[in-house]
Amino acid sequence: MGKLQEFDITFANNKVVYGPGESISGTVKIRTGSPLQYKAIKVNCLGSCGISNKMNDSSWSLEEHYLNSMLSVADKGILAPGEHRFPFQFVLPAAIPTSFEGPFGKIAYCVRAAIDTPRFSKDYKAQRPFYVLNMLNLNEVPDIEQQSCAVTTKKFSYLLVKTGTLMLKTRSDQRGYVPGQLIRLSTEIHNKSGKDTGYVLASLVQMVTYRTKRPVVDRRTIAEVEGAGVKAGKHAEWKEQIIVPPLPQSGLSGCRLINIDYFIQVSLKSPEAVVVLPIFIGNIPVNLSPVGSIPTSPSSSLAPSATGVMPSAPPVEHDPDGELGAGGFTSEEIPTKSHSQQDPSASPVTMSPSAFSHAPGAALPPGRLPGATAPLFCLSTGATIPFFTEGDVNPIPTSCSLILPLEYSSCDYPQEPPPTYEESCSSVDSSFNSGQ
Repeated sequence: MGKLQEFDITFANNKVVYGPGESISGTVKIRTGSPLQYKAIKVNCLGSCGISNKMNDSSWSLEEHYLNSMLSVADKGILAPGEHRFPFQFVLPAAIPTSFEGPFGKIAYCVRAAIDTPRFSKDYKAQRPFYVLNMLNLNEVPDIEQQSCAVTTKKFSYLLVKTGTLMLKTRSDQRGYVPGQLIRLSTEIHNKSGKDTGYVLASLVQMVTYRTKRPVVDRRTIAEVEGAGVKAGKHAEWKEQIIVPPLPQSGLSGCRLINIDYFIQVSLKSPEAVVVLPIFIGNIPVNLSPVGSIPTSPSSSLAPSATGVMPSAPPVEHDPDGELGAGGFTSEEIPTKSHSQQDPSASPVTMSPSAFSHAPGAALPPGRLPGATAPLFCLSTGATIPFFTEGDVNPIPTSCSLILPLEYSSCDYPQEPPPTYEESCSSVDSSFNSGQ
């Protein structure tokens, strides 16, 4: 290898994940086989975000920088044959975004070391990435512990001369979750028609917006649950749950170029009807209270609680003819046909013991104690999602069946973003009127 036999960067305690305001320290290790003359040995700590309109293109169209610190650990001299170590230390800014990597951009951090040699000699460089986790505390999001509800009504025609009315109503137990928690969904379908409906589908969807001059939206279906249809003239209820896999946090606070949103979409096929529940994915779970819990009895009503909590959605418009009411209907339970988070062989899903931190509402793997591992950290949104833990470990890609093979689609604006929660709720009246 010539004069330079080893040139490497190591972090103290092999730590790879840091928080804003933390100190990052380590050592530059150099081993030479013969004397090496140098002008300076420098270490840089860098952090930036870059985005592009083209997939997997590192020629960024827009960039923003969060960190650029330089330290000279040695000035002009000769490295004698043997091993040399140069310590370094940097303090990270108090407001920097979480690391992220996607097809149209990324937020990346690294430490670089360089040996500047005299003129006409070869310079030497080394680089080591590290990762930042800017924790999102869900308890700081207003009304995060309250139930979220959306409803839509649809009038439709079938067999050319017949008409029918359908109501689709969905509720989640709360509005914010951390990886490993369960999203508990309860859906009502009132089918006031003589035609059976198609299947009902609940999806956990991620939407990443890259704010280039012509913004790009990347939508991915993370998990899906499919239920059977509803018979003609029936009122049915469907109760299901989705496990939140390792996912980047909502928003990416501190970054102006990339934004992440999540929502639950419940849709009915034939007739087509859709409701959307925006949710937050964070790192510190919601402090659950009895008010925020969802009834578990199959016969429980989805009416707003009488405990004084404001309802999450407006009530359905008054229906004097009883067209949408469930009176006289036999309430049925909708069976689940398929679940992207269940093993096709019907054996229970097993999670990697290091995949999730313990959180209220999340089941602990066998032999797992709360707080036994470091906090979860997720970097990207690929078919396998890498996560990192503290200590002497390397990045570990997940390989469990919790993550649905992604439905990948991207498009440029103009594209309508998913409706807000309030818009979804207000669709009751507009949908009803449009069908008349």
